[in-house]
Amino acid sequence: MEKLPLISVIVPVFRVEAYLDKCISSIVDQTYSNLEIILVDDGSPDRSGKICDAWAVKDRRIGVIHQENAGSGAARNAALKVAKGDLIAFVDSDDYLASDTFEHLYGLVAQGADIAECGHVEVFDDNASFDFGDVDVRSYMGWEAMAEHIRDRIFRQLIWNKLYRREIVGDIRFPIGKKIDDEFFTYQVLGNAKTLIRSEKICYAYRQQESSVMHSMGVQKRLQAVDAKVRRYAYIKKKFPELDELCLRDLWFTCIYQGQLALREVGKDEANQTIKYLRRVLGGHSCDLKDCTAKEMVWLSLARISLRGVCRLRNALKIGL
Repeated sequence: MEKLPLISVIVPVFRVEAYLDKCISSIVDQTYSNLEIILVDDGSPDRSGKICDAWAVKDRRIGVIHQENAGSGAARNAALKVAKGDLIAFVDSDDYLASDTFEHLYGLVAQGADIAECGHVEVFDDNASFDFGDVDVRSYMGWEAMAEHIRDRIFRQLIWNKLYRREIVGDIRFPIGKKIDDEFFTYQVLGNAKTLIRSEKICYAYRQQESSVMHSMGVQKRLQAVDAKVRRYAYIKKKFPELDELCLRDLWFTCIYQGQLALREVGKDEANQTIKYLRRVLGGHSCDLKDCTAKEMVWLSLARISLRGVCRLRNALKIGL
């Protein structure tokens, strides 16, 4: 019987002692067994590092890297440096998987996909409901998947519900010190893929916590999302010119959304600084309205007149929040 390819499963670990056993056990117990599991203890101040070491003793497939705290991007980069697998997967250390996740995703990659993606469910406990029956599966060409990524419908910036061929990741690495490093990483990897497959099968449990990055970071840190979209637009304009206007409109609406957050969540001085920054970004990226929907045209036209005004109006109407 032909041996299945090795999958390197990368798990950055920081202050997750309450959830780590559940996460690791869900990986260890996969029906696809040819795994290299790389746990990166990112200087965690709790017992997470010791939990990692205990699991490494129990399962020879597990390797542990201990490093000083440098953030999840640096942790994933450290694992990518030593990963030996033909395929790469990422799992967040407070999340967990259905038992057949990698078997299912590998079956899609084996059909010729460079990247396979499954569905996920948001949970608050250890009792996620996963799909174990037949589900819809669809193949996409690279530009089609990128269009869906820009629309934020499927093939989103999420890194953990995907299985990647190693050569697609290549030398792409995560930025250091970013709170939302996946937004700087995913579009580049998607851009290297010729064929992608999306399965609607729910395989991944995404745990919700008030202390998580997306719940805890302030507006200024959220503006990293704007920086990511600016960089993505430059990339799309060069590699997928047919998606230029779609990507540019998304950049404009990202700025509007971040402006809304600033006016809602921070003090006057910081809100003013944020709006000023967003105006500067939009001033360097003029948007053509010719392919917009009627609603998009209204909001973008108003944003051209007054970014602050359109953000206030959308907040009052509770749009986008």
